Amino acid sequence: MDRPNPDELLENIKREESHRGKLKIFFGAAAGVGKTYSMLETARMQKKEGIDVVAGWVETHKRVETEALLEGLEILPAKIIQYKNVELREFDIDAALERKPALILVDELAHTNAPGSRHPKRWQDVEELLDKGIDVYTTLNVQHCESATDVVAQITGVTVRETVPDTLVEKADEIELVDLPTENLLKRLKDGKVYLGEMAQRAAQHFFQPGNLIALRQLALRYTAHNVDEKLMSYKQAHAISKVWGARDRFLVCISPSPEAMGLIRAGKRIASDLGVNWTVAYVETSLESNEKDRARISETMRLAENLGAQVATLSGQDIAETLISYARSKNITKIILGKPEKPGWREYVFGSLIDRLARKCQGIDLYLLSGEAQDEPIEVAPRGMAPFSWKNFLKTLCIVIFCTLIDWVLLGYLALVNLIMLYFLGVTWVAFKYGRRMSMIASFLSVLFFDFFFVPPYFTFAVADIEYTLTFAVMLIVGFAIAHLTGRLRRQASMLRFREDRTQVLYALSRELSKSSYPDELFKISLKHVQEFFKCRTVILTPDANKKLTPRFGNREELDLSPNEIAVAQWSYENKKSAGRDTDTLPGSKGVYLPFVGSEKTVGVLGVFPVQDKQFIDPEQWHILEVFVSQTALAVEGAQLAATALEAAAKIESERLKNLLLTTFSSELPQPLVSISQTASELLKPENIRDDSKRAVLIEKMKQEVGRLNTLIAEIPQIIESEE
Repeated sequence: MDRPNPDELLENIKREESHRGKLKIFFGAAAGVGKTYSMLETARMQKKEGIDVVAGWVETHKRVETEALLEGLEILPAKIIQYKNVELREFDIDAALERKPALILVDELAHTNAPGSRHPKRWQDVEELLDKGIDVYTTLNVQHCESATDVVAQITGVTVRETVPDTLVEKADEIELVDLPTENLLKRLKDGKVYLGEMAQRAAQHFFQPGNLIALRQLALRYTAHNVDEKLMSYKQAHAISKVWGARDRFLVCISPSPEAMGLIRAGKRIASDLGVNWTVAYVETSLESNEKDRARISETMRLAENLGAQVATLSGQDIAETLISYARSKNITKIILGKPEKPGWREYVFGSLIDRLARKCQGIDLYLLSGEAQDEPIEVAPRGMAPFSWKNFLKTLCIVIFCTLIDWVLLGYLALVNLIMLYFLGVTWVAFKYGRRMSMIASFLSVLFFDFFFVPPYFTFAVADIEYTLTFAVMLIVGFAIAHLTGRLRRQASMLRFREDRTQVLYALSRELSKSSYPDELFKISLKHVQEFFKCRTVILTPDANKKLTPRFGNREELDLSPNEIAVAQWSYENKKSAGRDTDTLPGSKGVYLPFVGSEKTVGVLGVFPVQDKQFIDPEQWHILEVFVSQTALAVEGAQLAATALEAAAKIESERLKNLLLTTFSSELPQPLVSISQTASELLKPENIRDDSKRAVLIEKMKQEVGRLNTLIAEIPQIIESEE
């Protein structure tokens, strides 16, 4: 049994110790399958076990059998919201938080709340309840999952507007599938147990077609299976179970820089489509220096795998077989697919076969060998990272060997020859660490030549009098090459660790700075600064106007001077929520690569990056980091915009409330003094009162009192407003 991953264990402990409530979703393929009914039945069983259960919002659709299940459950009163002279009934989250039951029922998770509610969506109400430690039962149809909207639109021709982020569904503690055969659901619709009257007829003619329901049912089953699979993986990680459980097939395609890797990826895609399972493509980086052509081929192969829907993983390790098996066990992978070996038979006999090593270690995992098709198109090698021969480094290497020779010459009378060789090894190690493997191998060869010329008789010639020195030279050369190889590996490992540390640091810095601001413009500037610093590229951020047309707002706008074609590519990326431009499969002729800032509900802008080096973002590592920058920024900006919108809405609501309060106050208080003043004025205009000084004085005094009363009422307005605030 392998040791558990410490990070995963820590995450599980934090999750268990948190006071967040638990979410259970009663999940179905369509309306009418019985989600609310099942939720109420389960809730009643919980109440019998002594759990404090409250029905926060339950939509019975006037079904008698569903309403009967509400009997005996405490029901929270609905919140009445006035909107355009219409009374709307909504779930009262404030009453739920004040009541704070152990378990609350909140039906229809994807529902859009009425204007004036605290949150625009009901799933946001549910998140607040969970954060307060309240368990929630809710219901959801598969068509309301954010990632399923496109598929549902293709199947049914209906675009679903009310959606729930997949992240919330994935975080659910339990998903219970409420399933019903298609024939039974259509019968329920016909019997009026789903919709009533004209709505039932429209549903039967459009959405509730047998083919649509079968496809939605399959989609719901797939979502539920994915959730159960995630729970299985979490359980195995929490209990450090390394044994592969074949409850569901998963397969791993292992690739190398071989030209046949592309064909292997395509074969893997066909297998995944046939089996309907998840698949992963992995490449093991062994810290050995590879040429630029191999690295370019690996990057292109990984990009193809991502485009075909695979998860990609770049692993690090010296033993390829051990690294692959450990990864496969950690991900509960049941099948490993490899390409046929390309090494000559003698190399496999001498150095061992990867397939043999995997076969000895893969207990519980099946191995498959496939022959991929060679890639016909030539791989364009990027100029970056190439290491041409450096005469400057060669001269420095020569100087170091000469320096070692001079020290050995001084110590010749005091040390044996075998000890003098050690100093050359020290020089080779230094050269390998400073200038790389190529120069260290040259240093090894030069060390043998200098040692032979100066210290082996006959001196100052390359002739060898004693045949034993031939073995010494061979050992010296082999050890020197080994030192060069190992030191080169160490340099590469240090380089990889430095890159990963830089990545971690910059992502941490970005998250920290984004959390300090709540203004969208400031958040965009923070993201732009970090992208420019990390990738050393010119960048620009485009944001939409009221008509959803993008305009450059931040970054190197004047320097880049974006053409209409470039803005059109960015507009396509914004509208389709996909990356486009250079080094992508969409409009690759563009000068820049464009990534949309896609939040949980909307797209807030587009990032344009103009790489200085060719093929910079072909590397999956670079591309993934850029995607993390964009996703974190999108969520932060969307949150800031939603917060600003909520504040504006709250201000409008408060303004309306004060307006209504003032109107109510003055509608009851103002008429009386005004009527009195009007009546007194009419009395004063009568001839008998004009001639009678005493009556006229009384009427004027009365009018004066009413005017004073009116002034007092007007003076109280600021006090009324202040007391309400």
